[in-house]
Amino acid sequence: MEDLPEALVTEILKRITRTSDLNSLSLVSKQLYKIEGNQRGAIRVGSGLCTATEALTSLCARFTNLQKLEIDYSGWILEHGNQLDNKGLFVFSSHCSSLIDLTLSFCSYIDDSGLGCLAHCKKLVSLRLNSAPKITSYGLLSVAVGCTSLSALHLIDCEKIDSVEWLEYLGRDGSLEELVVKNCKGINHHDFLKFGSGWMKLQKFEFERKRGIYDCVPGDVVYDSSYDAHSMDIYDFCCESLKDLRLAHIKTWPEVGLRAVLGKCKALEKLCLEYVQALNDNDMIALSRSCSNLKSISLWLNLQRYSSDISYCETRTSFTDNSLYALALNCPMLQIVDLSFTGCAADWPSEIGFTQQGFLVLIQSCPIRVLVLNTANFFDDEGMKALSSSPYLEILELILCEAVTDAGMCFIGQTPRLSNLKLRLCHEVTDVGVSELGHARKLESLVIECCSKVSLQGARGVAKSVHYSSNFSDALMKTIGIGVY
Repeated sequence: MEDLPEALVTEILKRITRTSDLNSLSLVSKQLYKIEGNQRGAIRVGSGLCTATEALTSLCARFTNLQKLEIDYSGWILEHGNQLDNKGLFVFSSHCSSLIDLTLSFCSYIDDSGLGCLAHCKKLVSLRLNSAPKITSYGLLSVAVGCTSLSALHLIDCEKIDSVEWLEYLGRDGSLEELVVKNCKGINHHDFLKFGSGWMKLQKFEFERKRGIYDCVPGDVVYDSSYDAHSMDIYDFCCESLKDLRLAHIKTWPEVGLRAVLGKCKALEKLCLEYVQALNDNDMIALSRSCSNLKSISLWLNLQRYSSDISYCETRTSFTDNSLYALALNCPMLQIVDLSFTGCAADWPSEIGFTQQGFLVLIQSCPIRVLVLNTANFFDDEGMKALSSSPYLEILELILCEAVTDAGMCFIGQTPRLSNLKLRLCHEVTDVGVSELGHARKLESLVIECCSKVSLQGARGVAKSVHYSSNFSDALMKTIGIGVY
């Protein structure tokens, strides 16, 4: 290796992607140590990192072209030693002139002073703060002012961030293309209306309110099912570049707030609404009319109280078949549909605003490739029969769909392009139904989880790849809404 030209060695190292392999190779010779350090563009450090200034300076000197740095102290305890502090972050920010992507996770020693050091990182494009307990709005404002190239900002579990001067500044600057805020209790969804002209360039936006313990339970508030938040243009901002939108656990009543965004996203391709309160068909109709490019929609719905007049009130999920009809009519590119219904009883199908008829209109009108149904009590074997004629369906996941039986398995096995099937908590499907899937010989992958009447022996050989589990995992509990709040 010593006789090889440096350019050739560099090219060889570029083809090695595993960090452990690169670390081992760098110990072979001084030449490899130097070349590997020069070409390494990303490192991840945390517990065990020597935080002495000299050691950090030496680390930066080795990785001279470092562009991506992740500092992660998840699982850290005092016995692991000191965390990286403000001085340490200053070393990185002042020596890594090429740094464009920085992630700080569970860094409890870094405060606003340390964050202010990032003003040295004039090329910084992306900043992610995950569980940063000492960072406040003042620190974020210093980043907004100093990091003039910033285009992506993620804030997750940052408890002390409250005032939104930083948001107003970034809005006036108009450089952000990606903004993600999760579980920051001091930030309300109405605050983002102060983002102003910043919405114009934004391509991805995600806001998740910190969850309350009773969020899944219908409250005493009755929402007006006929209210149209889009009949008048209440807020003067434009978000025509937005392609990816996720809203979770927010209340859009009595004030409109981020609800208004749904009627303004002409370029939207991916939409995810998780347990958003007070929405109705008018919101989905307005969205469908402006989003002809929509390719993916995820609706996670829970029970709420609705009324269109004072004499009648119903407890159901937010949208009805009118929303499905609007999507079927206006969104011809829709390929991915994920529908989840939390807290809805199989004995009360009217608790779900959708019917099987409305659902099948959507499926038959759009080129659906991926379909996920979670606790869809309206869906049964007749629905499976209709689904089997879907010409584009490749992936189907059914979770707690109690009306689907072995007869449904016989139908779905005939779906032209179906290659991936996942069945979770489908207790009316037995080995007999699963064996019918095997006769079709089309499946590449089959996942069976907690389907009480399906055995491991019955699942074997049905697809090229089979995953079987009878354990009720935490992940599965979360999927059906148990313990998620």
